[in-house]
Amino acid sequence: MQKQSKILKLLALGFWLLAFSFSSYGQKDYTLSGTITDKSNGETLFGASIFLQGTTIGVITNEYGFYSLTAPEGSYTLNISYLGFDEISQAITLNQNQKLDFEISEFSTTLEEVVVTAEEPERALLRKPEMSVAKMNIGTVKQMPVVLGEVDILKSLQMLPGVTNNGEGTGGFHVRGGAGDQNLVLLDEAIIYNTSHMFGFFSVFNADAIKDVKLYKGGIPARFGGRVSSVLDVRQKDGNNKRFEATGGIGIISSRLALEGPLFKEKGSFLIAGRRSYADLLLKAAGEDNSVSFYDLNLKTNYNINANNKLYLSGYFGRDAFELGDNFSSSYGNSTGNLRWNHIFNEKLFSNLSAVVSKYDYDLGITAAEFDWISSISNYNLKYDLKYYFSNNFKLDFGASGIYYDFNPGQIIPTSDTSEVNPLLLDSKKAFESGVYVNAEHKLSENLTAQYGLRYSGFSRLGGQAMVDYANDQPVVYNSALGIYERGTAVGETNYEKGDAIKTFGNFEPRVSLAYTLNENSSLKLGFSRAAQYIHLLSNTSSATPLDVWTPSGEYVKPQLSNQYAFGYFRNFKDQVYSMEAEVYYKNTDNRIDYIDGSELIGQNTIETEILNGESRAYGLELLLRKNEGDFTGWIAYTLSKSEQRTPGGNAGGLGINDGAWYNTPYDRTHDISISGAYKLNDKWSFGTNLVFQTGRPVTYPNGQYEYEGLSIASYALRNSDRLPAYHRLDLSVNYKPNRKPEKRFKGEWVLGIYNAYNRKNAASISFGQNIESGANEATRTAIFGIVPSLTYNFKF
Repeated sequence: MQKQSKILKLLALGFWLLAFSFSSYGQKDYTLSGTITDKSNGETLFGASIFLQGTTIGVITNEYGFYSLTAPEGSYTLNISYLGFDEISQAITLNQNQKLDFEISEFSTTLEEVVVTAEEPERALLRKPEMSVAKMNIGTVKQMPVVLGEVDILKSLQMLPGVTNNGEGTGGFHVRGGAGDQNLVLLDEAIIYNTSHMFGFFSVFNADAIKDVKLYKGGIPARFGGRVSSVLDVRQKDGNNKRFEATGGIGIISSRLALEGPLFKEKGSFLIAGRRSYADLLLKAAGEDNSVSFYDLNLKTNYNINANNKLYLSGYFGRDAFELGDNFSSSYGNSTGNLRWNHIFNEKLFSNLSAVVSKYDYDLGITAAEFDWISSISNYNLKYDLKYYFSNNFKLDFGASGIYYDFNPGQIIPTSDTSEVNPLLLDSKKAFESGVYVNAEHKLSENLTAQYGLRYSGFSRLGGQAMVDYANDQPVVYNSALGIYERGTAVGETNYEKGDAIKTFGNFEPRVSLAYTLNENSSLKLGFSRAAQYIHLLSNTSSATPLDVWTPSGEYVKPQLSNQYAFGYFRNFKDQVYSMEAEVYYKNTDNRIDYIDGSELIGQNTIETEILNGESRAYGLELLLRKNEGDFTGWIAYTLSKSEQRTPGGNAGGLGINDGAWYNTPYDRTHDISISGAYKLNDKWSFGTNLVFQTGRPVTYPNGQYEYEGLSIASYALRNSDRLPAYHRLDLSVNYKPNRKPEKRFKGEWVLGIYNAYNRKNAASISFGQNIESGANEATRTAIFGIVPSLTYNFKF
C-alpha cells in the first residue's frame, strides 16, 4: 500500500507540473469566471456554453453552473447559450481577472414547451473529448408517450442506442450488454439501488423534480467509480428562488405535485415534490382484496452564505407496497440524504464537499407461515471533488471519496408464538471502499483535445464474523458421477474481529479519450476506460426483483474488472438541423459471477457455494440520427450488438456452465431499433410517437423429456440457447393546450397517450407444461400489456 501511495503522489505531482507548464505560457492572460442561472427561477444551468466570439476559447458550466475561462488581454464579444434559452452576446474587456454572473431567459413561458435543438453549440460537442454520453432534456422527455401516462426518464433513455430494458414489467435498465447491477445510478450524488416503482411500470424519478439527466455508457470520467457498465447522473432542481411556483399532474393511476419557492430573502430556495399512486384505492373500491401502490418524495433546499459559499441539503424517500389478499405482503424502497458545500477558492479553483447516505430495504410478510423477512443495504459516503481551471487549454479535476457499506442479507422474524418458522439472522457484512482520482482535459492542438486521468480504488471486506473454511479451499465442487456442481464441504471456521480485514483489493483505473476535429461539422473520437466493481447483486432470475440482495467482494467473490474501447464519428448536417453519431465499442469484464444449476440465493449465508466466477464480453455498433430543429423533431436509433458470458469450472473442476463455451447473457439483443418523433402542429396541438423493435431476450427452453417413476420430467437445452419472440410496439400521444392568455400564471394541458397502439402481445415469458386432460405438451405465452390508453392533466402556476 505504501508503494501504491507513492505512485499516486508522483502521478498527482506530474499532473500539477504539466498543468503549471501550460499555465505559464502567457504573461498577460486573465480569467473570467462566474455562474449561469435561469432568469425565471434562479436555477443553475449545467452544460451552458460560454465562448469568446471569433476564437476557439470556450468552456461548459459544471454541475453547479460555474464556469471559468482564461484568455489573452483584449476586447471580446462573449456568447452564452443553453438549450431552449435565448443567447446572450456581451462585449467585455479583459484587462484583469473578473467575476461575471449571468441570468438567461427561456425561449417561451408556455407549459414545459421546449424547442428541441442541438444540446450545445456543436463546436463544443465536436471538440469535447466526451464519448458514449447521452444527455436527456426534461422537456424532450415530457413530450414522449409512456405507459400509464406517467413521464418516465428511464423509459426515455431506453429509446437511445445501447440502452434497453429486460422486457415489460421489469425494473432497471441495461447498457451495452451489461447487467442491471453494473449501472451506478445517482440522484444528487446519492446511490439508488432500485430504480423501479410497481415492479418496473414506473421509475423512481419524478420528472417535475429533475433538472439534468446524463448517462455515461462508456468513457466514464475518473471521478466516478464502483460500477463497470455505466453511470446515470441525475440532478434535482434547486428550487425557484424568484417566486413561488407549483407544478403537477392528475392521471388515471397516479398524481403528482411539486412546490418550490424562495427562502431567506432570495438567498436560498426550496423544492418539495411528491407522487402517489392510487391503484390500491381503485382496487379496494372495486371489491378486490389485492393491492399495489407507491409513493415518493423529493426534498431540496439551499442557502447562499456569500458569493463563494453555498450549502445544499437534499433527500429522496420512496416506497412500494404490494398485498395479495391477507396472505402475502411486501414493501421496498430507497431513502437518501445529501449535505453539500460548494466553495469557490478563487476564479480558477472550485470545490464540492458532500456527505451522503443511502439505504435500500425490502420487507416480505407471509401470513400463513407467520413470519416476516427483511433485508437491506446502507452506505455512508464522504467525497471531496475539486476542479482547477489552469488555462483555456488545460483543466484539472481531482478528489477523493470513502464509502462504508452495511449489508443485511436477510432476517426472518416470526410474527406470532404459534409460528413454525424459527428466527434466522444471516451474517451482516461490512465493507469499505475508497477512491482517489485525477483527471485532465487538455487541448493539445487546434484540432485535437484529450481527456485523460487515473483513478485508484481500494476495497476491504471487514471482519466481525466467522467465515466458513472449505475442504481444498473449494466452496463449489464438481460431481463427475452426476455431472453437476455441488456445495463444497465445510471443514471449520475462521473468526475475524471487527477491526480485521477479511480481504483487501486495490485497482488502478486509467481513463482516456481523444477528440479530433476534421472540420467545423465533423469529428472523430476514441476512448478507453477501465473500471472496477466491488459489490454484486445476487439474482439468478432473468430480471432483477426487489428481493435480490447485494453482497461485497471477499475471499471467494472477486471484484469485477472491465475494459471498454470505443471509436466514434460525429457529424452535423445542414447548419446543424441534422446530426449523426456512430460508435463501435468492445467491452470485456473479468470475474462476472454466474450461478450453478439449482442455486439457492435467498436465506443463504454462504453465497460462495452457489456461484462460479467467469467473464463476459460485449461489442456492437450504435447509430443515432437526429433532427434537431423545426416543427418536427426526433431521432432514429439503431444498435447491432452481442453480449456473451463464459463460465469455466475453475478450481471447482468440470467444464463449467455450457461446457465452458461462450453463451448469450440475458441482456443480449442482436437488433434494437427505436424511432421517436414529436410534431408541433400549432400552439394548441402537438403529437408524439415511439416505435420500438428488439430481438427477443435469450431464454432456456426444454428440448426433451423422460419418464421417472411415472412422472414426465423435462430436460433442458444449454443455458440461454433459445429466445423469446421479437419485441415490438407503437406508442402515440396527443398534447392539447387550451386557449390561455400569456400573462396568466396558471397554465394547463391535456395529454392523451396510447401505449402499444396495435395491441401487440409481447411475450414476457413462455412456460411449458402438460395438458391435464389430453396429456399433450403445451407452451403458454405470458404477456404483461396489450393496448394501454391514458389521460393526464398537467398544470403549472
